[in-house]
Amino acid sequence: MDIQDKVFVITGAGNGIAREVALQLLAAGASVAGVDRSAEGLAETARLGRAGERFSSHVVDITDRDAVEALPGAVASVHGQVDGIVNIAGVIQKFVKVVDLPFSEIEKVMNVNFWGVMNMCKAFLPTLMARPAASIVNIASMGSYAPVPGQAVYGASKAAVKLLTEALYAELRDTNVAVTVVFPGAIATGIAANSGVSLGGAAAATAEAPAYKTTSPQKAAEVIVDAIRKGRYRATIGSDAAAMDRLSRLNPKMATTIIAKQMSGLLN
Repeated sequence: MDIQDKVFVITGAGNGIAREVALQLLAAGASVAGVDRSAEGLAETARLGRAGERFSSHVVDITDRDAVEALPGAVASVHGQVDGIVNIAGVIQKFVKVVDLPFSEIEKVMNVNFWGVMNMCKAFLPTLMARPAASIVNIASMGSYAPVPGQAVYGASKAAVKLLTEALYAELRDTNVAVTVVFPGAIATGIAANSGVSLGGAAAATAEAPAYKTTSPQKAAEVIVDAIRKGRYRATIGSDAAAMDRLSRLNPKMATTIIAKQMSGLLN
């Protein structure tokens, strides 16, 4: 897809990877509708983007289905069209085993990570299918194919996003809508704080991955924007995600065991 003059809706655009994707798309000549719960975060993204009317802010909780269903019209009223959605907003769970995880936390993670993506896809699919060229990009996680102890429900929510996205690809294969699933490894963002999760030490930097080396949000955004341009089916972010992607297919038990051993010190 030629990004210039296209309009993209990005969830989570008030911080982290989503902010960087917004900035890079704006720099490439696109318009962006930033979606986030934080008006302050969106205002900062607008300030950094310096794109004037090409960036619009939409304070929306993606778990609120009625609010999401109103988004296509709201975005079109500002930008005239919608050519792509990039579902990045997500939360992690408390860093505990399933046996110690309350249902309230489980429901929160599933509501944001899975239902938020589903709400966005359902709301925008009719609009995107009517465009001459369109894009859906959903952010899963390395944890969707390489389970991380202490993040079981987070991984399950991202595995649901993975399969949903792959099924959408199959359903839209003969249309003008490109569908991409992206698997980040450990990214240096504030996802723990944004999730309301208190993590200490190494756990704070590695909530999504067993490796302590992290990828910058800027680099992660480069991978996502490149995937939009090329209409890629899938993409991994970081050497950790790429390595575990291969190992989890060759020997899933070994992949699970390696991660379990590396993360064992972070759980009681």
